[in-house]
Amino acid sequence: MKEAMFYEKQQKQKVRCFLCAHHCIITEGKRGICGVRENKEGTLYSLVYGKLISMNIDPIEKKPLFHFLPASTSMSVATVGCNFKCKHCQNYDISAYPKKHADIPGSTVSPEEVVSAAERAGCRSISYTYTEPTIFFEFAYDCARLAHERGIKNVFVSNGYTGPEAAKAIAPFLDANNIDLKGEDEFYRKICGARLQPVMDTIKLMKALGVWVEVTTLLIPSHNDSDETLGGIIEFIKSVDPAIPWHVSQFYPTYELLDQPRTPVQTLRRARDMGIARDLKYVYEGNVPGEGGENTYCPDCGELLVHRVGYQILLNNMKNGACFKCSARIEGVWQ
Repeated sequence: MKEAMFYEKQQKQKVRCFLCAHHCIITEGKRGICGVRENKEGTLYSLVYGKLISMNIDPIEKKPLFHFLPASTSMSVATVGCNFKCKHCQNYDISAYPKKHADIPGSTVSPEEVVSAAERAGCRSISYTYTEPTIFFEFAYDCARLAHERGIKNVFVSNGYTGPEAAKAIAPFLDANNIDLKGEDEFYRKICGARLQPVMDTIKLMKALGVWVEVTTLLIPSHNDSDETLGGIIEFIKSVDPAIPWHVSQFYPTYELLDQPRTPVQTLRRARDMGIARDLKYVYEGNVPGEGGENTYCPDCGELLVHRVGYQILLNNMKNGACFKCSARIEGVWQ
């Protein structure tokens, strides 16, 4: 256990956690919504510090990040727990584990071991992913600082519920953040046990803090795929920065959300076309390799710059972060 960051002590041994937007008030002996921060006699502890449930080498495109060190690998780490309750979670076996069990599984690993493993494997980044990285913030923070010192970049794959204090603390060491923007507020309340506004606030704050941001929306038939919902997401992204890449990804039935089929490719194409028509510069289709919606085109001249199939790059015509044909700058982190 490690004492948690971002909380305050209250009367009668209660504590209030400010790590994420839930702001849980936790009584003695209880845990927050995430299931991995526990109040012990008026002190809040992280139960997952260094307790890794997963540690793998992934292509950076899997995060998905398409404008961040393409074709590189990322050491991906996670603990159990999550501050959302998404009915369609693909990693529910680890995200929901603390809500169903008292123990905290995982292998004990130090920040030094994570960073050294990334170095040995030739990974250019470390990704805090699979579950919401905010809930194992203390460990991610220590890893990120050490990695930063050694020239390894850091990536969050996040639901965007990080509190502003935590976002500001990690930003000097965080290089990229793929943030889910799942739908309208009703969708968040009904499907995820959360709210929309804090997610939008985090996207804006991360961008303002200089972190490279990409946004992902998993399109679920009849839940968040209407023109109205898509239009709202597009207008929000455009208001922050039209150069933020937007990934619209295919849903498949899983966990507790089994009442809908896979998202038709036509729905992804409609969303992509809407985004481009409304002046988003980079829109991608996810989870449908080979359909053509994974490629990067120059927003100025339309030239094909990066040809992707799944997590593989088959062609890269980028030249020093610019279009090889018209020299237009392509936003991203390329070196």
